[in-house]
Amino acid sequence: QVQLVESGGRSVQAGGSLRLSCAASGLTFSSYFMGWFRQAPGKEREFVAGISFNGGSTWFADSVKGRFTISRDNAKDMVYLQMNRLKSEDTAVYYCGAGFVVDENPPPEPNVVPTVLYDYWGHGTQVTVSS
Repeated sequence: QVQLVESGGRSVQAGGSLRLSCAASGLTFSSYFMGWFRQAPGKEREFVAGISFNGGSTWFADSVKGRFTISRDNAKDMVYLQMNRLKSEDTAVYYCGAGFVVDENPPPEPNVVPTVLYDYWGHGTQVTVSS
């Protein structure tokens, strides 16, 4: 019933830009924390970016900070990942996930991404950055 469908992945040259989209259905989208993850061949899936349920807070992995932007449009049940100044190491399958923040004691510091239990995942979209 719940579906997350990523789109926008393609092959681009290093230094280029790309915007990924994730369309959600079957859930109360505005209630969910949304995250983008990526997985390169032979590597574990890693966190890329996250956004709170209302879009008021965002978090980014150090490797993409300053280059990537996450946003959401709750009216359209969409979350986006704008990727700029792409590097070859950004090559990966990108996934979006939906989940809820876990209460932590003490609460995390403002710049630390909260712990999120991701209940739903998309199937991913391939991003290939060539040089």
